[in-house]
Amino acid sequence: MADAREDDRIFLVDPEHRGVIPLHTVHIPRRLARTIRAEVFQVRIDTAFDAVVAACAAAKPGREETWINAPIQALYGQLYRLGLAHSVECWLEGVLVGGLYGVSLGGAFFGESMFSRARDASKVALAHLVARLSAGQFRLLDTQFMTEHLAQFGAVEIPRALYRRKLDEALARDADFYRLPAYVDGAAVLQAISQAS
Repeated sequence: MADAREDDRIFLVDPEHRGVIPLHTVHIPRRLARTIRAEVFQVRIDTAFDAVVAACAAAKPGREETWINAPIQALYGQLYRLGLAHSVECWLEGVLVGGLYGVSLGGAFFGESMFSRARDASKVALAHLVARLSAGQFRLLDTQFMTEHLAQFGAVEIPRALYRRKLDEALARDADFYRLPAYVDGAAVLQAISQAS
């Protein structure tokens, strides 16, 4: 992480309690499930990674600073080119309006950041991510910190020692981020999530 967008220093964070979304107990709120079924957004995978990271790093009202500085942005770009980082993007009428990105190692996915410029866009991206991780046999979805936004999906905080055990187990597994095809309709997303639960 960085303290600010213009600060070139990077530091690691190892919180005492870690936010995770248990893939077998994910909750999709009813209204969001309707939005997913209606396919309001065109959801794409890994087609605009750099744009997603840039959008996550951008200042916005109520959040003038970000932890994503230029060195971090460049490093995530390198991970993407190595096939280790991924983006889930929501498009509306040809415009990128929401999404998320993260890093995939073994059976662990580390959700790094998300953004939304249209109602529910980041939530739809998260649901598509969960479906993809569930289908691909991932074991850990690390959200780093717990937020109200993530709590509605069933995110919980776990102590550092338990997190490290879960991380070791997940890293030892093979998983496939691309097990689902690039396009997955809303009904299939919800089915993949419910099958994992």
